[in-house]
Amino acid sequence: MKGAKEWKPLETDSEREVTSHREPGVEFLFYRSVAAGMIDAVQENCSRGAFENLEGAGKLSENPVTNLRYHFVVTAAMLARLCMEGGMAMEEAFSLSDEYIRRMDCCNNMAEIVYVHDQMALDYVCRMRNLKKRVASSKQVAEAIDYIYVHIMDRITIQNLASAICVSPAHLSRIFKQETGVSVSEYIRQRKIDMAKNLLRFSDYDFADIAAMLSYSSQSHFIQHFRSQTGMTPKAYRDKNYLNNWNVNRESSFQEGGWSHC
Repeated sequence: MKGAKEWKPLETDSEREVTSHREPGVEFLFYRSVAAGMIDAVQENCSRGAFENLEGAGKLSENPVTNLRYHFVVTAAMLARLCMEGGMAMEEAFSLSDEYIRRMDCCNNMAEIVYVHDQMALDYVCRMRNLKKRVASSKQVAEAIDYIYVHIMDRITIQNLASAICVSPAHLSRIFKQETGVSVSEYIRQRKIDMAKNLLRFSDYDFADIAAMLSYSSQSHFIQHFRSQTGMTPKAYRDKNYLNNWNVNRESSFQEGGWSHC
């Protein structure tokens, strides 16, 4: 087009120090934990200050506060999109993102930005956890689902699950199948495999570590279980999906007293 400026690729300064970027799997495990309603994992991430530790995350500005602001916006965008994938309404997901970015914009220092980030993450994860529970029509099944999400890394039996919500195992089995369409044991298996998929895609943990983290009796039991649920071995799944769609996805209110209501 006449008069249009010619496009040229960005030329980097060869003398400038090159930043070594860490693998994006750490961030994606966090995003996926939020979208899956895994509140314990998200709280642990926030409590150890993971967001403010930007070593290897890329320098988006020479100013540390501005750099953190830019990373906040990236996180808000990713959480909105992954929570939509998980079933959150588009308007709700984007409205939350917009609101927390506005709040971050009023912050004056890094500590305030980190605080808003953690509140945003907890807000999203609580909403996603409640969304997962709405598959149930009774309070007892909702409580059972909530228990499963909180204790997904533990060995969960129908007996300890029923005891935790003060019903008999037989009663829980009957109403759970009626309301969700699957048995309690099958639901637990599905949620453990969901977590295993995230660990295989976005971490470097070996299969024995993942089996231990998810409280399988052995690595072979985990592999057998994974294959029965997905039709492929953990190795085949990781080979096909490790950090898959990272680039595609990348492009594509405060409440005092904490978040105990989640």
